[in-house]
Amino acid sequence: MVHTHVLKLGHSDDVYIQNSMMNLYASSGEMVLCRQVFEEMHNKDVVSWTVLITGYRNVKKYDDALIAFEQMQYSGVVPNRVTMVNALAACGSFGAIEMGVWIHDFIRQKGWELDLILGTALIDMYGKCGGIEEGLRVFHSMKEKNSFTWNAVINGLALAKNGEQAVWWFNRMEQEGYEIDHVTLVGVLSACSHSGLVDTGRKIFSYLVEGRYGFLPSVKHYACIIDLLARGGCLDDAFRFIQEMPFEPSRSIWGSLLAGCRTHGNLEFSEIAAKKLVELEPANSAHYVLLSNVYADMGRWDDAEKVRALMKDRGLKKDLGFSSVELEPREDV
Repeated sequence: MVHTHVLKLGHSDDVYIQNSMMNLYASSGEMVLCRQVFEEMHNKDVVSWTVLITGYRNVKKYDDALIAFEQMQYSGVVPNRVTMVNALAACGSFGAIEMGVWIHDFIRQKGWELDLILGTALIDMYGKCGGIEEGLRVFHSMKEKNSFTWNAVINGLALAKNGEQAVWWFNRMEQEGYEIDHVTLVGVLSACSHSGLVDTGRKIFSYLVEGRYGFLPSVKHYACIIDLLARGGCLDDAFRFIQEMPFEPSRSIWGSLLAGCRTHGNLEFSEIAAKKLVELEPANSAHYVLLSNVYADMGRWDDAEKVRALMKDRGLKKDLGFSSVELEPREDV
């Protein structure tokens, strides 16, 4: 409706109004309409391109965001800091480290100072793309840091499965007086999980429960500690956490327990976890296959056959590409 009035009033060539229209659609996740306005524009400036890139990034169409960023270079429009921050975020989420390095080189050539937002975006990109060492160099070059900057380092080290370094940076962050937040704790607990630092993870989680950081654990923190214990073979403790935590266990949490049980040969808990996965996602054939395999491992062939019959009754087929349930604590736990 607004778009129609803009056209009727003869503002179709007003770049400011068109950019506002683009931003309106992008903010609502309406990227088809946002792109339509963009394509209709005779003159596109840095704001036009940045809104397009940011919009695609926000709806997780990272490939489209990076394609738009490349097209921007060919158009001759020079990106600004906001453009680069959003392009870097798309690079990190898409794993496009070559593009990220190109952006970093561009920033150096332009002589831009790495302020909090731009510097943190670079560290986050390098951490997500497996280049945390370069991310650390960016960190050391920054004159000013905040909790987001430290979190980017800790999360990058967690993704690199460098738990001891992540814990070292976590302790240093606390010593230097930066605020420990929910994201910090998810990062350091995940790092402990991936590096087998069970005792360290337990200690940090106990501090969290005691209120040392000013808030109580969320479901994401419980997902991390359960994953840590399950990977470490502390299956009784992991199951106790699931039973006692003040949240409904998610698919990711049951998946973590199941993975630990399968690794460490606990068929009793494997059955419980696999059944819960079937209950939570009855349309996911992978969970039925897992439960059937658990029964087969237990020698309960009749039960295994019943599960496969249930799959058939519900019109489900085994995914030929299936290997195992996704086991990492996720953003949507």
